[in-house]
Order: sequence, then structure tokens, then C-alpha cells
Amino acid sequence: MSETNPYASKPWLKHYDEGVPASIDYPEINISKFLDDSAKEFGSRSAIWFLKEKISYKKLKDFTDRLATALVDLGAKKGDVVALMMPNFPQFIIGYYGILKAGGIVTSVNPLYTEHELAYQLNDAGAEIIIVWDNQLDKVLKVKERTRLRYIIISNVFDFAPNANPLGKREPPEIAGTLQLLNLINKTKPKPPKFETNAKEDLVCLQYTAGTTGLPKGAMLTHYNITSNVYMAAEWVKNVLTRGKETTLTSMPLVHIYAQTVCMNLGIYQGSTLALHPDARDQRALFEIVKATHPTAFPGVPTFYMRLLERDDLEDYVKDLKSLKVCNTGAAPMPPEVLNEFEERTGAVILEGYGMTETSPSTISNPFGGQRKIGSVGLPFPDTEVKLVNIEDYNQIVPQGESGEIMIKGPQVFKGYLNKPEATANQLKDGWVLTGDIAVMDEDGYFFIVDRKKDMINVSGFKVFPREVEDLLFEHEKIEKCAVIGVPDTLKPGSEKVKAYIVLKDDFAESPEIEAEIKEYCRKNLSPYKVPKFFEFRKELPESFTGKVLRKDLKEIEASRRGEEI
Repeated sequence: MSETNPYASKPWLKHYDEGVPASIDYPEINISKFLDDSAKEFGSRSAIWFLKEKISYKKLKDFTDRLATALVDLGAKKGDVVALMMPNFPQFIIGYYGILKAGGIVTSVNPLYTEHELAYQLNDAGAEIIIVWDNQLDKVLKVKERTRLRYIIISNVFDFAPNANPLGKREPPEIAGTLQLLNLINKTKPKPPKFETNAKEDLVCLQYTAGTTGLPKGAMLTHYNITSNVYMAAEWVKNVLTRGKETTLTSMPLVHIYAQTVCMNLGIYQGSTLALHPDARDQRALFEIVKATHPTAFPGVPTFYMRLLERDDLEDYVKDLKSLKVCNTGAAPMPPEVLNEFEERTGAVILEGYGMTETSPSTISNPFGGQRKIGSVGLPFPDTEVKLVNIEDYNQIVPQGESGEIMIKGPQVFKGYLNKPEATANQLKDGWVLTGDIAVMDEDGYFFIVDRKKDMINVSGFKVFPREVEDLLFEHEKIEKCAVIGVPDTLKPGSEKVKAYIVLKDDFAESPEIEAEIKEYCRKNLSPYKVPKFFEFRKELPESFTGKVLRKDLKEIEASRRGEEI
């Protein structure tokens, strides 16, 4: 980097919490060593809490050793891809580490996928074995002949929590064309294979992401990527979380890289108990897990915290939430009022951060003990270089204080996309990953996300960032949720108009008066070209399974109304 580069001095380093290093020595290991080491150090401690049942670290290691052996017996070789289609059950963790101990590569499949989406990922990844929740078996059987699948290994929600089964303990039924995970584990003696891991080349997972355009792409994340990211996160929170003493509330879907790293892999590395919550939409069950396990860490997304605060019975559980020491949030902007209210009522500290699938995912976070700047995603992690570049030319670094596209370089940056050299070349530039996100850095090295580059709205040549308009709308007392996109300006080809989608709070109903009130509110607080020209009131907005509003879906709805393809 040149001397004129405002990021070369890494101004963020002076704001790190005490004891957090600027650089770390990362071991080149297979990350299954996290589990083996914790089993040796914390063998009798609960690794998993699920449906009131516990699995110790010693037992979890035994399960994964047996599964690894069974996979090899089925013909799995080092470098083979094994699909894992499970909610937040113990089977996800057993499957994940069992696959790695067999020398395999995990590709986690969202249980909500359609048959088309499932078949696409299985074929693109080249998976010949899938470990699947039996609830999704019909879906897998319907696509089997269109894939390379040789074995389907199924498991029931109660297989590793038999005492929670209302029907009582029972042997899993035999289903034609499938193998039973529980039977495989029980009948196989643990003798996992021995092999060398090239940590900087060998993959942990193919994590599928839609990225900025096109069909989902398999992001290739190596053992070194995940190890470095886990070590960074562990150093970041070491002043508040103690090895072998914590419980992580795991409500984030483990199919997502955020939950895999921040909940599962970090938790296993630290010898924490993972309190598994299978359905993030069931807040009552979440509260019951909190009451039973007294978690100390809670990685989430803004909608989690919003929904908890909205519950009428929150006061009944506030005392239980007092056990929380630290919470994480990412994936979407965190409304300051939500952060402040949750912290005030629980005593926890919420660390807002930033990352992406291609960075394993964590790159930037607010410090725990130091200054947290509300609205900022914080400071770059150790060994993580960040710069902001011109939106049109990534070779031009923007001055401090101006908005630019985030570029990231570090040991957690992915290897590329599977079998997609052109997409890889578009995203990776000499080891730097172009994120597609626009941000500003202040004089202290704190980063503030402005918006997604692809969502920027062009209003007669003026740039409008949807998040700015959304942040203002969210502050209106009658608005529960909102989303903003650009729609074509039929009178000005190439130009767009701003459209806002509004979900009102329960006490209010759509009316011309409320629309006029919101429009006037925008006129008073936004430049004229940023004021939405159209408002659409809805009962709900399309969201991802992490609670992120999907502007892409809204654009597709608008395009279909115009009879266009998108």
C-alpha cells in the first residue's frame, strides 16, 4: 500500500481491547482437532444441550469417530463432498465433524430448499452421500435420480434425544433406499482414517451463496480459513468468555456460515456448551432453553432481538436473560433503539459486526470493552486488512471519510468459487475480496456500512442508498418494518424512482392519511430526490432464514408486475 493510503497505518489497532493482538500465529490443522482437543480437556462437560438432553464432549467425539469410520466404509475418500441437510439438531454437529474426520468436505443444504434448489446444489457440489433429516426424505428421494447420490443417511429429531420422544424410546424404522445414521454409529467401531491435511488448500466446506448475481456459487473455505477466523474471534472475546465455562445459545441456523463459525466451531474450540434451538421462529421455546441452560453468549441477527422485545411475556424471562454476557449481531443493520433496549433490559452487550460467506465470515466487529460506536460495525479483526475503493474502479482508494466499496484481505478470505473461474476472478483481486458493500471509515478506523452496491438507486444521476431511507422510516413511530428499492422511471430511461414497502405496527392500519403523514415525514428529513415516490403497505416483507429483508425478491415482484424478466 502507498504512503497516501489512509488505511495503511491501520488506525483501528489503537482501539482494540486490552490484550487483543494485532496478529496471531494460526496453526495449520484440520479443524476437527478443535473437537478432539476439547474432548481431551473437557471430556465430561456437556458439548450439546438439546431437548433437555446432554451430550458430553467425550461422547460427541466418539459419535464423530464412528461416523467418520462408517463413511469411509461406504467408500468416502479424502476430498469427497458429503451433503448435510439438518436443522439445529445434534446430528448437524455430529455430521459436520464426522465428515471432516473422514477427510471429506461438507456442503450444508438449507432444509427449506425446494427440490430444484436441492438438486442444483447436490449436482454442483458433486455430493454422492447426504445426511438428511427424515422430515425432508421425500424431497431427496424425488431428486435422487437426477443427482450422483449413492447413499442417503437419515435421522429423526429424537435419535439423539430419545427421552424427549412422546412415543418413548424406539428403534428407528428401516426405510428402503436409505441408511439410518443412528444404526450406522451404533454398529461401527471408531477407527477414523489417518491422512495429512494441507490446511491452506484442503476444504472444510462448500458454502453456497447467491453472491451478488446469478445462480448460487460454492464458496471454497479451507481449514486455514476457518481456523484463523475462529482464533480471531476467540481473541476478540477472551476478556469476557472463558474456555470450558460458557454456554452458547445456538438459534442461528447452522446451515449458515455465521452460525457454523461463531456458534459451532468457536464454541467447540472453546469447550462451550451449545444449547441448540431448532426453530428460530419459536421464541417461546427459545425462552425455555434460556431458562434451562443460562447461556452466556448469543449470536443473532437484528430480527431475533426485535421479536424477543415485542413479546408480551418478555418480563417473565428477563431475569433468565441476565446470564448473557455478550451477543453478536450481523447480516443486517441493527436499529440503535433495539440494541439499547435489549442491553438495558438484559445487561448483555451486543457486538455489531460485519462479514460475508467468502470471509468465513467474520472480518469486522465492535470491541467488547472499548468504545462501541452505535451504527458502526466496528474495527477490523487481527490480521485483517480493509480498504475502501471507488465504486467504479477498485484500483482507486477513496479518502478517509468518503464512501467506497469494502475490500478485505486476510487469512479468512476464501479460496474461490467451485468450478467458476470467471466469478472467482471478478471477486478476488490479488488476494483482496471485493465485497459489494459500501461503507465509510471514520478517523478512528471504525467502519459504517452504507449499503449494498447492487441496491444503490440511480435517481436522474443522483445516488440514493436504500439503507439511509430505511433507517429514517424505521424511526417513525407507526412503522414496524420497511424496505426500499428503485423502480424504473418510465419517463427517463436509465433512471429510477424510490419505492418504499411498509409494514405498520399492529395498532395502525393502512390509510391515505397515514401514507400522507409518512410522505411528509420523509420530505422534512430527506433531500427531495431521496423521498419515496411510491409507498406500498404490506402485512410482511420477504425475509431470508436469518431475518434479512430480501430486496431482490421485491425487485422480482416489481419486474413481474411489469411483465419483465429479472
